[in-house]
Amino acid sequence: MKEAYFILYVSDQAKSASYYGEVLDRKPILDVPGITELRLRDGSILGLMPVQSAGRLLGESVFRSSSKVPKAELYLVVDDPSSYHQRALDSGGTELSPMQLRDWGHRAAYSMDHDGHVLAFAEKVAQTS
Repeated sequence: MKEAYFILYVSDQAKSASYYGEVLDRKPILDVPGITELRLRDGSILGLMPVQSAGRLLGESVFRSSSKVPKAELYLVVDDPSSYHQRALDSGGTELSPMQLRDWGHRAAYSMDHDGHVLAFAEKVAQTS
């Protein structure tokens, strides 16, 4: 595998591009009508595609009502997840769960963007015996 794309279907491409650009502290590597892309790491790209564009690609019936728009979770392991989580909130996200130790050995916080996508920022916690 050379690259991995994570595509979120969004209601407002410009608003989502601004939100994720601020939260992730990234500039778009592509920003054209129908898709904005932000490089997450080498080989990982977040795509923000308007629902209308996705409907043309995948079939309009999938996207007829906002309740049927696919939702997703973007779970990112980063340095200083608290600062990312705070930027998500400061940029208009809604907190779902504050930063805390999780059963799977990560400290993670969860928020939701304006399209209903869950955004989690985490760090691995050293296991003590």
